[in-house]
Amino acid sequence: MPLRRTLVLPLAAALLATTAACTADGGAAEAGGGGAVLRLIDPGNAGPLAYAKREGVFEERLAEVGATIEWGGSYASFTAASEALRTGDINIQQGALSPAVGALATSDDLRVFMVSDPADPAAPLADGLVVPADSDADSLDDLVGARVAVNRAGKGEYLLLRALEAEGLGPDDVERVHLNPQEGAAAFASGDIDAWWAIVDAYPEAVANGARTLLTSQDVDQDDLGMFAARIELLQEHPEAVEVFFEVYNELVRQGNEDPEAFQNVFLDEGPTARSGDRLEDAVETTRLAHEFRYPAEEDLAAIETVGGVFHEHGILAEAVTASEVVFDPSAAAG
Repeated sequence: MPLRRTLVLPLAAALLATTAACTADGGAAEAGGGGAVLRLIDPGNAGPLAYAKREGVFEERLAEVGATIEWGGSYASFTAASEALRTGDINIQQGALSPAVGALATSDDLRVFMVSDPADPAAPLADGLVVPADSDADSLDDLVGARVAVNRAGKGEYLLLRALEAEGLGPDDVERVHLNPQEGAAAFASGDIDAWWAIVDAYPEAVANGARTLLTSQDVDQDDLGMFAARIELLQEHPEAVEVFFEVYNELVRQGNEDPEAFQNVFLDEGPTARSGDRLEDAVETTRLAHEFRYPAEEDLAAIETVGGVFHEHGILAEAVTASEVVFDPSAAAG
């Protein structure tokens, strides 16, 4: 059944009891004495969050526990949005584990609270190490000494480091150029870089413009996960709102699995954010094969430390990541 402001979520009594206690103390209230306010970036024109924004799904369900949601601005990547998460301009953010680890390891205020498995191998590719069509490079070995763009401490850099390791190459055998996705696209188009590990929307766009793919995440032994991170005060003080978000988002994922077309071109059918042709077909298939999220389990903590360990080993993070310090345990909040 499509989510259109109709489903009611039964909340655990422990969560409600926690909320009542927090509210009585005054510590759980937002400014003005109200309930939780979930603040997310603008969800764009496709996906579960875009659909939920248009249909008002979260507004209806959160109102049942006295909470609200606000939609903010746009950011090029999780790395770019992490500063907004740090300052509290937003308090929930979706992304991959790899770019989140750096922000989590250097902040006491952020925690991972939802994770999902990597993309289904049958799903359209969402990243790749690309070179210009006329490049002589046919493998990673051919890029020794080359300038390769990656997003700093993000998914692109993580995958490149793992790929170099697998080929018996060192991190300094290529010159890593730290650029965000928009900068990377410009540098690749102008020839300022020799290769680029493009991610998310930048990858299919690069391929559509003639770039050749040398490697993708499917060719690399890696432990990255999908995840949501949030500010610790939201997680600790408003577990009932967090539980609603968790349940509703997974309901949206399941709805997208069954009717992926409904989650595309949610607001606009034309313009730069609208998809058509092969790009639309890929988006539909990605939504059809999307995984639900879960609260972090022991194996997920191990993955977090593995991903963080890669960045620490290569000097990108000053200290090793202790997973228990960057993950939120909902059962502890429930008391």
